[in-house]
Amino acid sequence: MPLRKLLLLLAMFAPLPLSAAPDTREPVMLVAQPELQSELFGSSILFVKPLADGGHIGIIINRPTNATLRDLFPEDEPSKKVVDPLFLGGPEGYNRVFALVDKRDTAGKDALQMMPGVFLVSESKDIDRVIASDPEHARFFLGVVTWRPGELDEEVDRGMWYVDKADAKLVLEKKTDGLWEELVRRSEAKAHTI
Repeated sequence: MPLRKLLLLLAMFAPLPLSAAPDTREPVMLVAQPELQSELFGSSILFVKPLADGGHIGIIINRPTNATLRDLFPEDEPSKKVVDPLFLGGPEGYNRVFALVDKRDTAGKDALQMMPGVFLVSESKDIDRVIASDPEHARFFLGVVTWRPGELDEEVDRGMWYVDKADAKLVLEKKTDGLWEELVRRSEAKAHTI
């Protein structure tokens, strides 16, 4: 087979270039590539928002822990009523509780809008209010992930992550069993579609 035909054939089966991925200057979902060997980030899904300084902030959405709010705050009556597990959101601030909520009035004025319909609550007084008033519409996390300017794009270029558009419904989903596998299949199918 002539070299030219071979190259054309190989090009037809090559994955789409990274430029076809969603822009990390917008909120995105990161899905760990199966080859990513990391105790924390392997088989993980992250919800990520760009920051004004060019960095990013994100939360791992599929790492449930064995702990609940009741375990952390045994004297707090509202915390005792929240049965969902806490999720490990990331290594930074892992000794603090963060929440993702779907309403600005629940989130409070200091919350960071991650995308339309999703707010990151980080202030303890606001977390307390979410726990007391609307825990059914919140997900609670220990810690977050941050990237310096350019760091996330380097990770994407190195092939650590599949990058997809952010999905508010997926971010707020509390049942995450099998979600990483499903998103890997979807991402691999997209990467091989011409």
